[in-house]
Amino acid sequence: MSRFAQWTLDVHDVERMAAFWAEALGYRIDPGADGDAHLLPPDGVGMTVWLQPTDVPKEGKNRDHPDLVVDGDVDAEVARLVALGARQADVGQRGDEGFVVLADPEGNEFCLLRR
Repeated sequence: MSRFAQWTLDVHDVERMAAFWAEALGYRIDPGADGDAHLLPPDGVGMTVWLQPTDVPKEGKNRDHPDLVVDGDVDAEVARLVALGARQADVGQRGDEGFVVLADPEGNEFCLLRR
């Protein structure tokens, strides 16, 4: 049996993306020696995030993405994440879904689930 341990994301600007995702998730940044960064949950429990540098451009919609849950008002969280550098993304949703699609500052899609 396997289980998730880490979400790895290829990025162009590790520092910018580490700042965005750390603030979005409430994680702390552990800069790597190779220009990468690990993001660690504040209590040490949960999936970590590894941001690795790449020169390859992102093309098209992600084939996979994280779904995030919100403690509180989803619309307020959308506004907070947009203020941090995210943008709303259209991947073909109809408008009545139980989630909001956003893209991080480099265009990687993720969802906020409405529960």
